[in-house]
Amino acid sequence: MASGQTGTFRRRIEITTREMPDGNSQARCVVEDDFHHFRVVVSAREGRVVAISNDALRSPNTLCDAAGGRLHELIGTALDPSCAAVQTATDQFQQCTHQFDLAGLGVAALALGRPRRVYQATIPDRAEDGRTIAALDVDGMEALRWEVNEMTVEAPEPYAGHSLGAGFTRFTRSLPCDEAEAALVLRRALFVSQGRKYDTEFLERSGPVGGCWAWQPERMDTLRRLPENRISFSDRAEALLVGDDDWLAFRV
Repeated sequence: MASGQTGTFRRRIEITTREMPDGNSQARCVVEDDFHHFRVVVSAREGRVVAISNDALRSPNTLCDAAGGRLHELIGTALDPSCAAVQTATDQFQQCTHQFDLAGLGVAALALGRPRRVYQATIPDRAEDGRTIAALDVDGMEALRWEVNEMTVEAPEPYAGHSLGAGFTRFTRSLPCDEAEAALVLRRALFVSQGRKYDTEFLERSGPVGGCWAWQPERMDTLRRLPENRISFSDRAEALLVGDDDWLAFRV
């Protein structure tokens, strides 16, 4: 059922890294938008992931936290500057999509020795013809601005004509590493932004069946949506991740 909501979808991701007293390097990664507020911690030593944990602070359904626990399958994975490299280590459809994305960003940040990265996506709700203009700031500077029709990029090059569905990750391999990462972050934000047009309270079992661990058919009897966890940041981008500063700064 359509929600009738109009406004702007906003999503913020932050990743910070630090060398820890135990000799491990650690990445702290967090995302927040209308539907999600997740944290992931990736620890590495000698070029490989040695520990990983998650915290689903606000979830769209009851199984997200348990799904994030499956990130342990990435232990032993080699650090790689491509955030999509984790897809070769395990089945992404048996993971929580968003916590898995955070893990990939953390692995890449550790591989690159990047101390901090901030992504902010801004996507006005689609017009009646399905069009919107999606923008992504990277560390406070606009890096991408796409003209989008439903889930196809219309401009600019080299994105014009590319579907944001199957095949997009493969396309990003032709891009410089930083740009590929930003493109994948904006693509995910565009997927999630579509949820704003639905009143999830009335969707019941309708959803992305097969798209992630929580939405596998065998779990449909136990999954319950949590529409009460939905928060709009349409007119208050400054509220995103407002409570995560100390955690990201390794003060807690």
